[in-house]
Amino acid sequence: MLATVSSNLNISDLFRGDLQLTSPPNVYFELQKTVVNPDKSITDIGFIIEQDPALSMRTLKIVNSVFFGFPAQIASIGRAITIIGVQELQNLVLATVVIDKFSSMPGGLLSMQDFWARSLRCALISKELCIYRNNKSDLDSMFICGLLHDIGQLVFYRRIPALARQIGLLVEASGINEIQAENRILGFNHYQTGAELARLWRLPEIIVETIGQHNHPDYTGVFADAASIIRTANNLCKMDTENIPPNSFCNHIPADDLSDIIDKALDQFETIFKLFFSTHH
Repeated sequence: MLATVSSNLNISDLFRGDLQLTSPPNVYFELQKTVVNPDKSITDIGFIIEQDPALSMRTLKIVNSVFFGFPAQIASIGRAITIIGVQELQNLVLATVVIDKFSSMPGGLLSMQDFWARSLRCALISKELCIYRNNKSDLDSMFICGLLHDIGQLVFYRRIPALARQIGLLVEASGINEIQAENRILGFNHYQTGAELARLWRLPEIIVETIGQHNHPDYTGVFADAASIIRTANNLCKMDTENIPPNSFCNHIPADDLSDIIDKALDQFETIFKLFFSTHH
């Protein structure tokens, strides 16, 4: 049996002295401020994104991809905002800048490509599940909530790589799950840590809550339905999708419908992944 290490860390220690980690993604923050300012227009919002040509180009590529499936090409950020809406645009920008912020990890402890591929699958399935359940109120946020649900793991690998490795070894050696291993070694887990990071970045409450409550299926708060969708999507990502059992965590969705949901999400995956996780990484 692998000995467990009890650390004296708490979550706030992980964010101390790392400005690059704790400062909110700048362009997203600028967008947020502009969106809530009644004196600003769509032109002003578009201007912020256009200041970063690479971000602007990638945003337009995503808007013109199978992710949205619009029949005609959208040639400007202003037009994109008019068609997809400010909220959706903010989420795309947030997804892009967070993936860039965490696009490499020192020491090769974790394949960032694998991490973001897994997260993107969860994000796409979350969105499809939300459409299936006709949950219009949360639909705009589902993709970004699914994408960021494991972000706390990246904080661990960045700030406490030796302990992150220890957690992985404990999971392999003892057969307990990742959350149990994290709680045993650290006294807290990556969902609590990810929620704290989302709070520090002043992200919308739905993102903070769906991360923080991911491991609490009995959660009944205002974002319970959204958290349930992300949880289900995450479970589906880990399953053999060829043979889906009629599982209770799938919220009683018939197996055929589940297969369709997963197929729709995975049909988009390759194209979208190349756009978000661009080739220079």
